[in-house]
Amino acid sequence: VVAMGQGPYGNQRVVAKPGGTPPPAATPPSLSDAADEAMLRGLSGAAHVAATVSLDVQVVGETASLRAVFYRGDAGALAPTVEKGHWPNGPGQVALSGQVLKDRGLRVGDTITLESKGKRVRVLVVGDLFSDGNIQLASGPATLAQLAPNTRADSYLVELTSGTDADAFSTAVQAADHGLQAFPAPGNNSGGAKVVNAAATLLTLMLGTVAALGVFNTIVLNTRERRRDLGMLKSIGMTPRQVVAMLLTSMGVLGVIGGLIGVPLGVEAHRLVVPAMVHSGQLVVPDFLLHVFDAPLLGGLGLAAIAIAVLGALIPSRTAAWRPIAEVLHNE
Repeated sequence: VVAMGQGPYGNQRVVAKPGGTPPPAATPPSLSDAADEAMLRGLSGAAHVAATVSLDVQVVGETASLRAVFYRGDAGALAPTVEKGHWPNGPGQVALSGQVLKDRGLRVGDTITLESKGKRVRVLVVGDLFSDGNIQLASGPATLAQLAPNTRADSYLVELTSGTDADAFSTAVQAADHGLQAFPAPGNNSGGAKVVNAAATLLTLMLGTVAALGVFNTIVLNTRERRRDLGMLKSIGMTPRQVVAMLLTSMGVLGVIGGLIGVPLGVEAHRLVVPAMVHSGQLVVPDFLLHVFDAPLLGGLGLAAIAIAVLGALIPSRTAAWRPIAEVLHNE
């Protein structure tokens, strides 16, 4: 099976599983393990390819098993991130997820004994793995050969180059080996990710609306306090459009000041809150959770502060600008 879609960091990806899904009558792959991997690498649009084998392995002395995935190929681009230590690069080396390390009281540098299908292997923990929980242990082909030799890859993970047509790539895969099928890989297009993105978008819109209402309230009070000054300015020739422009400009300046102060404070708050949340679970903070702000995003946040200030001031400024001069001065 070949799965296509968005990977967890936005790159378009494909996953292939030989033999397809049940029932057992599914067409078996026509190519060998190595030939399938070479075929995927040779297809136009394939940037990285990794063959994977998934096993449930037992830690000797414990009743619970671990979900292990062994990567062959471009593990550096497609395997989960190792936040402490290094990726397993030799026989008898494994990386464990932070949660497994925490639950079992282990740390990088410890040794454990794994068992699978009657074979036992003493392994060294060389990495703290950051994963979504589906992968508890990760390693390479050398350790797999010790635990389960001659095991064919049960999936191939492919990262596509930017602009590659996923449907065309799927067709090419199936044409090369009828035992491989294509479907979206779980990632940013999965149901859970869509719910999180939708919730974050809704929260952002709500916060922006609240901020705009705060600006609206501020300028209403400001124009009420300055209604005599505005009336005098209009009486000596200032047009309503000029009054609106003046009020919007003043709020825009406040938006600039707010952006210059608020954006750095928000970035700093992010750098304090996220590590505190991750450390509460006694896990290592991955770099990609902290390095999320780039120059275009920061510039966009600054512009958003100005836009919120101007939009919040638009209605009350127009109301103040078109109010009759006689009414304003008479009330004074």
